Amino acid sequence: MKRRFPIVLLVAGAFLACNDAPTGVDDAPDEVGTPSFKVTTDELVESPQFSEAAAVDGTYLLTASRWRRPQTAAVREAGGTVVWSHDRTGMGVATSDDPDFLDNVMASGAFSSGEADQIVEWQPPVRVADVKVAAVTGGDETFFLTQWNMQAIEAPAAWAAGYDGTGARVAVIDGGINDTHGDLAGQVDVACSASFVPGFAFNQDVGGFWHGSHVAGIVAAADNNFGVIGVAPGATIMALKALHDGSGSFGAVIGAILFASDPASFGTGCTQRADIINMSLAGVFLKSSARGFQAATTKAVNFAASKGVLVISAAGNNGLDLGQFFDLTVIPAQSGSGLAISATGPLNFCQGATNFRRFASYSNYGEDLVTLAGPGGDFVGSDDDCSIPRTTGGPDVTFPTWVFDMVPAPCGGSGGSFTCWAAGTSTASPAAAGVAALIVGKNPGISLGKLKAKLKNSADDEGKVGKDEFYGHGFVNARRAVQ
Repeated sequence: MKRRFPIVLLVAGAFLACNDAPTGVDDAPDEVGTPSFKVTTDELVESPQFSEAAAVDGTYLLTASRWRRPQTAAVREAGGTVVWSHDRTGMGVATSDDPDFLDNVMASGAFSSGEADQIVEWQPPVRVADVKVAAVTGGDETFFLTQWNMQAIEAPAAWAAGYDGTGARVAVIDGGINDTHGDLAGQVDVACSASFVPGFAFNQDVGGFWHGSHVAGIVAAADNNFGVIGVAPGATIMALKALHDGSGSFGAVIGAILFASDPASFGTGCTQRADIINMSLAGVFLKSSARGFQAATTKAVNFAASKGVLVISAAGNNGLDLGQFFDLTVIPAQSGSGLAISATGPLNFCQGATNFRRFASYSNYGEDLVTLAGPGGDFVGSDDDCSIPRTTGGPDVTFPTWVFDMVPAPCGGSGGSFTCWAAGTSTASPAAAGVAALIVGKNPGISLGKLKAKLKNSADDEGKVGKDEFYGHGFVNARRAVQ
């Protein structure tokens, strides 16, 4: 029997299963539950859900026309400390133990707006299976035959044409990214990686499944005869930690966007910006409650655009028609000039299904939300066990059929190099970012406008003719993107 998956939060978290590659011992649980996710219009009309944000005590997001010495002095005189600031956007984060700090700093006249920073659970962890199987190395990518997502976007044809994203830089704003993972070692520019979560480095997080590593791997897992391969295996990752255990503040996310697009201003020694920013995170908020943070996020995204950086975000995993809920907004998907990606996934791929562009059961949609669609996976297929061979020999990979409808990619912390299967717009967004990286690799120095146009024009028109609420301008296609 399939379990009903409760509607509790509107966020872009992942639904996942794991394959622990290095153990050398088969060790599967006795029973693996299958989630079923279904949203009906009646449920949403009766009880529309939205993401909740909680104030971060003593931390404030401040905005001015520019951030220069008067702004820093005003923070200091009000009893605060600047955590980070950005001159050109005039935005920064400050901390203070003084409960009157915000009133005092705003009274200085140095800032046009200020409010207590808020933390959001952008990616609630949902584990549906944890399976360990023996390691295999050598030969082709071990689990490539399970990577239906690469078939869906015709990535092998792009690689065969000689394009792998070499020269492109993709900033992954997420949780911790394990830069020592077998599929990510050498792919991450450590010198240009950073954390905006106090007390943690960019390569730290918690739990057995690291969302950031999974996302980074979909973009650029190495072509190294191990695990899986990313859409753009020649691309470089900037690992920017804004979340910890799936949660993070607006200030951290905004700071990471600004760092990715203008790293030199942060004084870390990194001077090379990203070409593309991927944010596999999403929150659905009442417009009235998130107006200030929406404006700040929009300002950051538009600044990135002014620097020629393409911002790509997940559309969210709530099955919502955002065209019907005019009082709701998705952040950062509907912030500024960035692109929002919806998700598709097959139904029983392991049993021979090839409907890779079937719209996913959980994906948000709406003409004012979705720019493009990508392969995000699903989890509503058959419970029957199914097996797919490894490319390198050794024992077949065996899961319930629905697990293979999800997307495999690197995961796990510093304790090992794991491969996990997960589904969500979180996994669709980095596929689109990877295709964008292929375009940049072929066309160094391409303008943002031309990059956007190429990404949209090379997409395959699915659904209604022209732009529609499910696929936007179409389903991303790597082969056509580099033609």
